[in-house]
Amino acid sequence: MPGLVISEQDGAKARENWGTKIDFLLSCLGYAVGLGNVWRFPYMCYINGGGAFFVPYSIMLFFVGIPIFFIEVSLGQFSSNGPVTCWKFANLFRGLGLGMVLVSATGAIYYNMIIGWAFFYLFASFTTDLPWMKCRPEWSSPMCLTNLPTLNESHCVHLGYSVERNGTCYANGTLRALYDETLARHNNIRKILPTQEYLSNVAFGKNCTAGFSGVGSFRWELILCYLLGWVVVGLSLSNSLKTYTKVVYFTATFPYFVLLILLIRGLMLPGHREGISYYLTPDFSKLAKAKVWKDAAQQIFFSIDASWGGLIALASYNKFKNDIFRDTLFVTLGNCFTSVFAGFVVFTYLGFLAQELNVPISEVVEKGPALVFVVYPFAVTMLPAPVIWSILFFFMLILLGLDTQLVLVETCVTSLVDVVPYLRPFKGRVAMGMCALFFVMGLTLATEGGVCILRVMDDFGGGWNIFIIATIECFAIVHIYGLQRFLMDIESMTGKRVCGFCGWSLVQYWFKACWSFVTPVLLVFTMVFSWTNYERMKGFPDWAEVMGWLIAFSVIVAIFIPAIYLLCTSRGTLRERIRFGLTPTVDWGPALIEHRRLVAEYVPGFVIDPRKHIELETTTNKQNITESANLITEVSAEQPPTDAPNEQGK
Repeated sequence: MPGLVISEQDGAKARENWGTKIDFLLSCLGYAVGLGNVWRFPYMCYINGGGAFFVPYSIMLFFVGIPIFFIEVSLGQFSSNGPVTCWKFANLFRGLGLGMVLVSATGAIYYNMIIGWAFFYLFASFTTDLPWMKCRPEWSSPMCLTNLPTLNESHCVHLGYSVERNGTCYANGTLRALYDETLARHNNIRKILPTQEYLSNVAFGKNCTAGFSGVGSFRWELILCYLLGWVVVGLSLSNSLKTYTKVVYFTATFPYFVLLILLIRGLMLPGHREGISYYLTPDFSKLAKAKVWKDAAQQIFFSIDASWGGLIALASYNKFKNDIFRDTLFVTLGNCFTSVFAGFVVFTYLGFLAQELNVPISEVVEKGPALVFVVYPFAVTMLPAPVIWSILFFFMLILLGLDTQLVLVETCVTSLVDVVPYLRPFKGRVAMGMCALFFVMGLTLATEGGVCILRVMDDFGGGWNIFIIATIECFAIVHIYGLQRFLMDIESMTGKRVCGFCGWSLVQYWFKACWSFVTPVLLVFTMVFSWTNYERMKGFPDWAEVMGWLIAFSVIVAIFIPAIYLLCTSRGTLRERIRFGLTPTVDWGPALIEHRRLVAEYVPGFVIDPRKHIELETTTNKQNITESANLITEVSAEQPPTDAPNEQGK
């Protein structure tokens, strides 16, 4: 793990710890602040009516996002275990960790394709003239922006063009100009940005028709870029990344510098006021749609990476006496600030583009995750020295993606070596092997219709299934482990004051209300509301819908597999097996004895030294077995053989 050092004083001997508190903060912030901020949040605002999205987003942040984030980092820090092995307080819920790993694995597979696209654009930027600055005949259509001028009707006649009633001018059957853009738009004829055409016709195609053959052919350029992304991730995780923390200081601040420059330039362009107005003005009619609430909750989970397993994995390397509440507020609020800030950047340029294309802002670009590869590349063309800014921007995009991608893969690797401890010395090889496996599994993303597959994986891989994970998490902590005990566990780590001045005795009432009622109710309400108003993905074939549901249900099935296995392999009656699965194990709790003593002060019978307890129990069992065997031998020696013949029988 990045920035980790072996510490026998502050962590288990076999487990690493963060070198300093800032290491965890920056790594956690780098994990949370990623492509989802500059890509997904503006995209969600764009498809959900701009400012209307802020209402459900804010509600979900404070009542769902922050409570779930806090519950996971607290669980990881207290137990010093990853997402699969941190459920020792109730092993029946161990499947939650397996579900999280599957979510992270799915996210890692398609997330790396976005990094691959960024590599593609980065390499294309090394030129004297950015290829998407203007329409080029080898890849553009007649409707490309610089190919389709707007002329008046008399000018079209003067040039010998035929004037059509749909607002267009033709010459020899080829579209040459528009004389009435409004009329043309009503006839579904509109100008297309060069960046949109470059994305569709050069970077990748959009061929997602019926049947698996509909994804189109492989694009070797994308395959190489996708492979490069996995090579970088694999090499980064093949060692301990002791110097990675120094890099995080750069990667965590550099994106803000680039975004600030883009925002300043965007505010100088005409039409930026309309873009910002669209971004901030709420359309409250949108709030009646279930999809808006589902998207808001999904964006919170995607943005802060709650219920993906990575937060538990990162926090498991924390020192026990770390103020996890302070870290929670810093990361979640900082992450959301970045999302809102990136939204301002995108919508200033959307306002300008709407004016250039003479269309409503909602129709500037095609809705989809590729929004970032249409608006941002166009934005850099408006800056002086666009080539340099393009290189800097896509380099920033790659860094943002890698910060998150490393933790997604590390979550899977850490979970595997926690379950199979003898693989720990070969963790680097495990990471490389897992990257190779994910590369093969995601090859279809490098086809002409790969963006369609990515849309399906994004919608279903981290959708309502993570709501189920979060809901079960709350249930397990509140009703199985005990809410009051969990709050006391947190107090043993943070002390009686959090953030240096807030009393934990007051703060905990907020989390009591959220974990026991508000958060699960909101999650269940969102799930049921979205299911009853479910709409199929428009423009996608049946096989895409089936693939999406299989991805979603695989996570749900994974949650129950360990519980079923435990019930089938345990001894006793069904009630005894369930009780065994809901009882904390002997080694549940902090890693160090000095910290386990703190827990023993408020938990009667808590085992301070699990190792000695297990050794003593094993020795006692051996003695009991030996004594039982000796007793049986003595009894057998005193009794005559049952089959000995008697004298009268002779």
